[in-house]
Amino acid sequence: MLDGFGRKIDYLRISVTDRCNFRCQYCMSENMTFMPKSELLTLEEITLIAERFIGHGVKKIRLTGGEPLVRRDMSDVIQRLGRKVKSGELEELTLTTNGSLLSEYADHLAIHNVHRINVSMDTLDPEKFAEITRGAKVEQVLAGISAARQVGIRVKINMVALRDFNQDDLLPMAEYCVKHGHDLTVIETMPLGDVGADRKLEHIPAEKFIAPLTDRYSVNPITHQSAGPARYLAVEPLGLRLGLITPLSNNFCDNCNRLRLTTDGKIFMCLGHNAHVDLRAAVRNEGIEAVDRLLQKALKLKPLRHDFNAQLDGSADILERHMNVTGG
Repeated sequence: MLDGFGRKIDYLRISVTDRCNFRCQYCMSENMTFMPKSELLTLEEITLIAERFIGHGVKKIRLTGGEPLVRRDMSDVIQRLGRKVKSGELEELTLTTNGSLLSEYADHLAIHNVHRINVSMDTLDPEKFAEITRGAKVEQVLAGISAARQVGIRVKINMVALRDFNQDDLLPMAEYCVKHGHDLTVIETMPLGDVGADRKLEHIPAEKFIAPLTDRYSVNPITHQSAGPARYLAVEPLGLRLGLITPLSNNFCDNCNRLRLTTDGKIFMCLGHNAHVDLRAAVRNEGIEAVDRLLQKALKLKPLRHDFNAQLDGSADILERHMNVTGG
């Protein structure tokens, strides 16, 4: 699949639920209202749509949320899509999770061909972790990561860069990752949804955020690439592979290879735009064949780049969608 700018689209991110058992301050409001069940894609709809995308050339699928593992039928979603990896139709099935339920799901993930996951964890400090998540326990996440490692799942830690909050936690996090064999990715905040915070105060460029590492170690670009938008650095002699996702300070849209399927069945061509096509309505009214027609429309609508910078400086409106609905 090629979009209107000649970019190859082979990566689909599926938000399987907007619900989450955390309330991270940069992601959603404290008193979040979630979608009624009738508006969510069913297990059958998720898998049928995913299979249609695989037939059109999607090679990698990431399951996101919200917190994907809080969905009751998530085991079935993982099992059915995992078969596509085993058959060779799909190169990779991955998951982004807050880690709280990994102790319960690690075996199931490993058995059904999820070999690599991302775990969102912004600090190792128990008090600060509880503050940013509005009450969660970091010990539960660490136990889940350990369970994943024990069954052979590779773990990458995602750390959101928050100004005046967790920059001092970067060195301990880097050392933890090296000790346990994890990669680390630093992610800039993105202006999505009303979360009750001043986005300008929250944002810090990733290059500035990693100063504790660049001041102490040699940090140099490397050629490693993943399916996502991160660019990678080697931190030596620490031995850390560090990814940076920089939607505001260092735009990466030229190489975008992604589409996003939301919790309620919409395909968003860009995380930073409202343009979308509604697969749920089409599939329910016309059948699964409607995906083919709307997919071509989606590719033509995919914009050249996002508008996050304009949204942050106030020259464009903040998107009303929260991250937990679209899937990060």
